[in-house]
Amino acid sequence: MSDTTIGIIAGNGIYPETFIEAARKKVPGAKLVVAGFHDETKAEVADIADAMEWFRVGQLGGLIKFFNKQGVNQAIMVGQIAPRNLFDLRPDMRTLMMLSKVKERNAESLFGAVANELSKDGIELIDATTHLEELLPEPGHVCGPKLKKRAVEDAEFGFRTAKATSAMDIGQSVVVRHGTVLAVEAFEGTNACIKRGGELGRGKSCTLAKVSKPNQDFRFDVPCLGALTIEACLEAGVTVIVCEARKTLMLGRADVERLCEEQGITIYALEA
Repeated sequence: MSDTTIGIIAGNGIYPETFIEAARKKVPGAKLVVAGFHDETKAEVADIADAMEWFRVGQLGGLIKFFNKQGVNQAIMVGQIAPRNLFDLRPDMRTLMMLSKVKERNAESLFGAVANELSKDGIELIDATTHLEELLPEPGHVCGPKLKKRAVEDAEFGFRTAKATSAMDIGQSVVVRHGTVLAVEAFEGTNACIKRGGELGRGKSCTLAKVSKPNQDFRFDVPCLGALTIEACLEAGVTVIVCEARKTLMLGRADVERLCEEQGITIYALEA
């Protein structure tokens, strides 16, 4: 039996369920407790957790109190929080005190402050890829049709461009076609970028590149691909997805690979 108790800070999508399933296999006997958020976390997560409590975004004091009560010694952030809920933040006293000490309020500094608050209570925030290594693709062809030389060149061009924009904190995804940048992700998110790029590329032979930022803190933010990404690419006419090897989570990997084979979409992984 493991004496590990992991606190799961659960956002939306299948990421929380995916982590719980993997942790059950990798750390037998570990206690898995979930802090869920109203209008974000799937209710079904409660069925597979050892304990779960619901919060509003910004209730950091309540979340830490819950984790302490459950004996949590490690915590992990899995799943996104919709931007609309970040703008509807209702901070409790501990969150307000934390925010008063943060000079730059970007995602990295805010999540770093959250990690510091957890650490004060003896809770270590671990990388969001922990126990999910098999979902991180290795370099080269991942699935879908093999790429011809021109498509590989476009993939490499898109990858270089995305690494440049991510370094400036603009966005971590771009859509390109034949050496031309069609769309760069900003606050709207990856799927909106895919749609805009597809429209400008007239819905054919477009490439999506999705990467990590330089010195990205993988405790807070991991590039992800899932079935919804593939469906968005299919609708927009994106036929190639290039991701960063060993730094991109393929959530629902079996479904992603099946969709790619069925719809003729290639996933290709490159190293920075």
